[in-house]
Amino acid sequence: MASDAVLELTDANFDAEVVKSDVPVLVDFWAEWCMPCRMLAPVIDELAEEFAGKAKVGKLDTDANREVSVNFEISAIPTVLLFHKGEIIQKFVGVTPKQEFAQALQDATS
Repeated sequence: MASDAVLELTDANFDAEVVKSDVPVLVDFWAEWCMPCRMLAPVIDELAEEFAGKAKVGKLDTDANREVSVNFEISAIPTVLLFHKGEIIQKFVGVTPKQEFAQALQDATS
């Protein structure tokens, strides 16, 4: 179960929560059946807690939210995109060490 600090992103709320956000947003594109995605989940939870108030951290289920997934050409999961001012500023594909996400978030929030 995801931390309360992690946003549940959908096709319906993606624009408002991510594209129009005034703070950086880290988005984890995942699916229930994806084992590497499950391995990454605790890292996403920790980042959401650590960056609360400075950045948003959210998860988007690619199976349930095809529109956004297709829009951003997500072809492998987990894929994590870092958005700032509506633009993708960094892309991570596969299981990535927490420190890489943390550094990208730190750079985007400073």
